[in-house]
Amino acid sequence: MPSDPDWAGGSLHVDERRTTVDATPAALWSVLQEIGGERGWYSWALAWQVRGLLDRVSGGPGLRRGRRDPVDLRVDDAVDFWRVEEVDPGRLLRLRAEMRLPGLAWLELGVETDDDGATVFAQRAVFYPHGLAGQLYWWSVAPFHGIVFGGMQRGIAQAAERR
Repeated sequence: MPSDPDWAGGSLHVDERRTTVDATPAALWSVLQEIGGERGWYSWALAWQVRGLLDRVSGGPGLRRGRRDPVDLRVDDAVDFWRVEEVDPGRLLRLRAEMRLPGLAWLELGVETDDDGATVFAQRAVFYPHGLAGQLYWWSVAPFHGIVFGGMQRGIAQAAERR
């Protein structure tokens, strides 16, 4: 991921969440690798649809692309307005945003185990803003992260616990 040297005044914004899941790492991973497309994003479907519509109106791909396959993800696959940048099976899924943004964005979804052997779902949204527009964008959407990403965290955890 890009970053400017400290002296250049660059910034990288991160929204990071972790939760213990009462499921096996394999169950959690199976949910993560099915995200997007017909399955959706496990929270606030209307918010994701509105974001997709805004993206499409501004010339981006919106949510219309869906997925190549409902259960298999590979590097370079399109997942709605994201692109799969990295897949480390059973551990990490990194998506790079292809939506129209004043900056670069990633969403990382990870499976970890804590010191007691419990399954942990790690979720990280990263934004590298371009200029003032990027800063304004981040700070205007940051209040909604708790709702959308928090709901996503709970929805994914619940789906894994049902498997």
